[in-house]
Amino acid sequence: MSFKNFYSKLLKMNFIFRSVSQVTTKPETRISDILRQEFPKATEIVVNDISGGCGAMFEIHIQTPEFTGLNTVRQHLKVNHALKDEIKDMHGIRIYTSLPRN
Repeated sequence: MSFKNFYSKLLKMNFIFRSVSQVTTKPETRISDILRQEFPKATEIVVNDISGGCGAMFEIHIQTPEFTGLNTVRQHLKVNHALKDEIKDMHGIRIYTSLPRN
């Protein structure tokens, strides 16, 4: 099975996934696990360390129906609240949120 087919099957089955383009670091795993607990209906959670591996800056993409009815600021506040303990040790964080595509 090709990577493209495998990836398509995961999306169709509504699995939560993480970027496979780079090796997952321990902080990425911790952040992803926290977000999975906070947003159990998420169809996509991708956490990437964009600091060059030191764990000081992250980019997060999260897609969940739990953001329905919330503007972007409120969506980001929910993510910030979920990660409040981790954020205090970060240099920066980029958050991208969206609703699932139908």
